[in-house]
Amino acid sequence: MFSTINGCVIVPTYNNEKTIKDVLDRVLAVVGETTVIVVNDGCTDSTSEILKEFSDRVELVEYELNFGKGMALRKGFRRAIELGFDNALTIDSDGQHFPEDIPLIVNAAKENPGALIMGSRNMDQESVPGKSSFGNKFSNFWFKLETWITLPDTQTGYRLYPLSPMRKMMFFTKKFEFEIEVIVRLAWKNVRFIPVPIRVKYDMDERVSHFRPGRDFFRISVLNSILVLGALLYYYPKKFFSIDTLKAVKKEAIKPEESNLRKATSLGFGVFMGIVPLWGFQLLIGIPLAVLFRLNKVLFIAAANISLPPMIPFIIYGSLLVGQKVLDGEVNHSKILSYSLDDVMENVPHYFLGATLLAIIAFVTIFIVSFILLKIFRKEPKA
Repeated sequence: MFSTINGCVIVPTYNNEKTIKDVLDRVLAVVGETTVIVVNDGCTDSTSEILKEFSDRVELVEYELNFGKGMALRKGFRRAIELGFDNALTIDSDGQHFPEDIPLIVNAAKENPGALIMGSRNMDQESVPGKSSFGNKFSNFWFKLETWITLPDTQTGYRLYPLSPMRKMMFFTKKFEFEIEVIVRLAWKNVRFIPVPIRVKYDMDERVSHFRPGRDFFRISVLNSILVLGALLYYYPKKFFSIDTLKAVKKEAIKPEESNLRKATSLGFGVFMGIVPLWGFQLLIGIPLAVLFRLNKVLFIAAANISLPPMIPFIIYGSLLVGQKVLDGEVNHSKILSYSLDDVMENVPHYFLGATLLAIIAFVTIFIVSFILLKIFRKEPKA
């Protein structure tokens, strides 16, 4: 099955005594002679004893201390590379995945050489715990922000990795957050992602989850903060100057299937975020909101650039004028024009109120004007 893509299977496990035997029996039945690497991540239950039954059928990597799923995967990848494999399919040992779906993932890898195949679970089915569904949506959002790639399931452990781009990569995480780090950094290396629908089973009587919401969620949040910063400083600039990206930007901006209402809203919201007094955080807050409300990201960012340095004095001036009118009931142009930086700091209430109102006025104005112009010069797409 794996011969044409030169691949193996990696099964990381930690204290899965209730499920590990069934998982390995089914995996081996499906993959035949394909190498299966099992990583014993310092199990303290009877898992180690169960694995002895498979000693002649699997490649076993084990160590005494438990380091976390991320480290288990890293050791599994290292062994796969040492054995000369080009691809590695990972499957969890807690019984939630169906080994019988392996052919679906392998076939997708054959059709898409060099891609990372993601087994995508249906997280809306009744058996899926609410916290798992929420966590997956949360992860999908941050992955989109960090890579500009949309995936239906970024937390799946059922994946087929191309090992070539990982040979010289140094990873920094060791636990559950590794599965986020690795896909984001592979995306930054321009590895393609192919989602493949798979089945999932949550049997609460057998399944053992080692995810600790407090500690693990904190680590994942810290990692996402670092990755967002990396995207802003490295990935986005790198993509911005590529030909493919310029084509993608043009395509996103034009989007013939997008309504005039959405385009006008994107422009108006961009100007609003560019003026609203959130200096330094406009895009950091605005981009996720634009993604959430499915606005045109290119038009939003272009309009938000109203706050570029040459425009800042005009924005401050207009904000102070509006704030002065509202709070003092009068407008004194000459007074504002004579303001020094210290004077502006002393009139912060005028500025913040004025900037907020100015942002709202600008949103309404740009929205109305752009919507009218689009109605005149652009044909509304068919629903």
